[in-house]
Amino acid sequence: MHVIYKADNLFDAHLVKHALEDAGIPAFVFGEQLLGGMGELPLFGVLRVCVPDLAAPEAAQIVAGLDLAGPADAPIWDSDEDAGLLPA
Repeated sequence: MHVIYKADNLFDAHLVKHALEDAGIPAFVFGEQLLGGMGELPLFGVLRVCVPDLAAPEAAQIVAGLDLAGPADAPIWDSDEDAGLLPA
């Protein structure tokens, strides 16, 4: 098994898993059962999407095409002078 994607949240992990399965590549999410195991503290780095070693090159191309780490959108009030919000 080859780790093809380390997810920050469960939604991204399953998005990658389903995109890979739609392309015919078997994918597995590991670490899902560990979420919530630390109570209120967030756990990082435990969610991993894995594929068989032979499918890793094709899977890497699919994951790169998902653009999961795109730039964040600007806040709504940046362009609105009358938003009533002041910077901290």
